[in-house]
Amino acid sequence: MGARSDLDSTFDYEIVDEFFDHYSMMVDSMDVMIIDLSKPNMYEQSINELFRVFHNIKSASSYLKITQMAKLATFVEDALDNIRTKHSGVNEETINWLLEISDMFNAWKNDLKLDNELSHIKFSLLKLPDLESN
Repeated sequence: MGARSDLDSTFDYEIVDEFFDHYSMMVDSMDVMIIDLSKPNMYEQSINELFRVFHNIKSASSYLKITQMAKLATFVEDALDNIRTKHSGVNEETINWLLEISDMFNAWKNDLKLDNELSHIKFSLLKLPDLESN
């Protein structure tokens, strides 16, 4: 039994289906928001929207007890909050890290869609980049 089947057996199908639909939309929009961080006129909007996306994923995955997703979303949300409050921009290392984070959440989207077990978190994602902008 895969991750989607586990969720369907524990929670109402409509809740799981709604989570998957919203999760898919958020994951599909991540890369554009991450790339837009490098554009001065888009930075503030993008950092705030990314923060909201990870906050929403954290909340929903916590409710559904998808532990590894909730933990990584919390880790990224904390990093984004740090960036929002203490930095005026991001460097290339941070953008690349966020793109790898996006890849992980996209892999989980595919795992859920195909009813596979969720892929393991890549250890390299748990190391914060140098957050100082150049």
